Amino acid sequence: MTEPSLPPAAAGAPAAADEPYEKRWLALGVIAMTVLLVILDATIVNIALPAVTADLGISAASQQWIVTAYTLTFGGFLLLGGRIADFWGRKRTYLVGAAGFAVASALGGIAQNEAMLFGARALQGVFGALLAPASLALLTVLFTDPKERAKAFGVYGAIAGGGSAVGLLLGGVLTEYADWRWCFWVNLPVALLAIVLAVPIVPESKAPGDTSYDIPGAVLVTLGLGAVVYGFTRVAEASQANAAEAAAANAQAAAQGAPALVAPESGWTDGLAWVFIVGGLVLVALFVLLELRTRNPLLPMRIVLDRNRGGAYLTSTLVGAGLIGAFFFLSLYFQQVLGYEPVTAGLASLPVTLGVFVSAGASSALLPRVGPKPLMVLGGFLAAAGLFTLSFVGLDTGFWALPFPGQLLLGLGLGFTFVPLSNLALVGAGQHDAGAASAMLNATQQVGASIGTAVLASLSVAAISTYTADALTSGADPRDPSVGLAAQVEGYTTAFTWAAALLVLGAVVAAVLIKATKEDLPAEGDAVVHVG
Repeated sequence: MTEPSLPPAAAGAPAAADEPYEKRWLALGVIAMTVLLVILDATIVNIALPAVTADLGISAASQQWIVTAYTLTFGGFLLLGGRIADFWGRKRTYLVGAAGFAVASALGGIAQNEAMLFGARALQGVFGALLAPASLALLTVLFTDPKERAKAFGVYGAIAGGGSAVGLLLGGVLTEYADWRWCFWVNLPVALLAIVLAVPIVPESKAPGDTSYDIPGAVLVTLGLGAVVYGFTRVAEASQANAAEAAAANAQAAAQGAPALVAPESGWTDGLAWVFIVGGLVLVALFVLLELRTRNPLLPMRIVLDRNRGGAYLTSTLVGAGLIGAFFFLSLYFQQVLGYEPVTAGLASLPVTLGVFVSAGASSALLPRVGPKPLMVLGGFLAAAGLFTLSFVGLDTGFWALPFPGQLLLGLGLGFTFVPLSNLALVGAGQHDAGAASAMLNATQQVGASIGTAVLASLSVAAISTYTADALTSGADPRDPSVGLAAQVEGYTTAFTWAAALLVLGAVVAAVLIKATKEDLPAEGDAVVHVG
C-alpha cells in the first residue's frame, strides 16, 4: 500500500498554490484523539491516587512519583521529540509515539509494584513527548488556508483547554465504578484506533534540507528541562508534605488539649530542589549558547527570538502556570471542603470544558477576521476573572453561586487564548522547523505548569499557616474541625488569586509583545513541506 503524503510544491511555483490534502479533516479527527490522550493523562490519574497507593502499598513519600515520573520525562524530552518529528518524519513519529504510549499504558494497568508503575509512567512521558509535537506539527502542515487553519486550531484549543477537566471526570468515574487500572487501560483502544486510522489517512511530511541531529544540544536541553521541572516539583511536594505534617501535629495536640501551633515549613527550604533548579537553568543556558554556534541546532534561536512567537511562548508559560491553580486546587476544594465524591468532583469541573468548547468555536471564526492579539488579551482577562471569582468561595458556597460561573468564565477565557496561541506559535516557523516550534509550545506549557504548581502550592501553604495562627491567637478552639477547613479554604482562595494574577500578566505580555495582525495568520504556504 502506498503511504499518503503531502503533494510537493511545483518547481518555481509558490507553495500556497498547492492543492490542500483531500483527507485533511479526517486526519484532524485522528490527530485529535491522540492529542486528547496526552492532555487527559496529566490529570486522569490524580483522582485515582488514593486507590493506587492503597492497592500497591506505595508510601506517602513516594506517591508523588506517580505524577512526577510522567511530567518529568514528558517535559524533558519534548524538544528532542519535536526535532525527531521534523527529521525522521512527522507521521512516523506520530505512529511510534501512539504505539509506545499504548504499550506504556498497558504496563501501567498491570503494574504489581511501585517500580513497575513509575517506570510505565516515565515511558508514557517519553512517548508523549514524541506524540504531542508530531501531532501539532502535522496540523501545521495540513492546514494552510487561514479559515481552515483557524478551525483546526479551534479543535486543538478546545482539547488543550478542556481536556484536563474531562480527565478529572473520567478518572473519577473509572476509579469509583471500575478500577484505577482502567485509568491506564482506557488509553489502549483510543491509541490503537488512532494508529489503524492514521496509516491510510494521515500524510507523511519531513523537514527539507539538512536533517542532522544536534546530539549535544539534545542532551543539554533534555537534562536541563528535566532538572528544572523536577526541582519545582520537589518544592510543590515539600510544601504539601510540610502542610500535611503540620496539620497532623496540630490535630494531635488538639486531641490532647494542648493548643500548640506547628507552622509548616516552606517548600522553598528544600536544598536539593534548588540544586536541580539552578543546575537545570545552567544547562539550559549552556544549551542556548551551543545553539547559537551550531550549524544545524536542535532549537534554532530564530524560532524563539521572533517577537510574535516569543510573545506566544511567554504567554503560554504564564497560562500554564496559572491554569494549574484552577484544576488542582478546585479539585481539592470540591472533595476536601464540600465533601464531593470523586465522580461528583469530576462532574463539577465540567463547566470549564463547556466554556472552552463555546469560545474555541467562536475564536476559530473570529481569528481570521480580527487577528490573534485581541482574542489572546480578551481570553487572558476572562480566564483571570474566572479564577478571581473562585477566590471568593467559602466553607458552604453553593456550586451554582460561584464555582459554576467562575469555571465557565475560566473556560471561555482559555478557549479564546489557546486557539490563537497555538496558531501564532507555529505560523512562519518555516518548512524546516514545524516540529521544533510545536515542541517549544508544549515545553513552555509544561515548564509553566511545574513552576505554577510550586509557586501556588507554597503560597497556599503560607496562607493556611497564617490563617491558623491568627485563628488560634484569636481564641478559636483548635479541636473545632471548621477551623482547619476554613484554613484550607484560605489556602485555596489565595492560590486562585495569584493564579488570576499570572493570567493577567499573560494577557499583558500578549498585548505588549505580539504585533501580528490578521494578515499575518497565516502567511499561506509557510508551513507546507516537501515530501522527504
